[in-house]
Amino acid sequence: MPKMKTKRALKKRVHTNANGDMKRAHAYRSHRATGKTTKEKRHLEKATYIKRVDKKRLESLLQD
Repeated sequence: MPKMKTKRALKKRVHTNANGDMKRAHAYRSHRATGKTTKEKRHLEKATYIKRVDKKRLESLLQD
């Protein structure tokens, strides 16, 4: 059986820390910023962690 390939698109968007938590960036930041408040844009700058319910599914796509 052939090896599982890593999904390169996901690998570029997600970073794993030493604890195994997966970190990602927020969406809706890149354009049409005039319709968003300053507070909203500031909060979208910060990275966040992937939820537990999605983590198992995404880890299977990142098998090296």
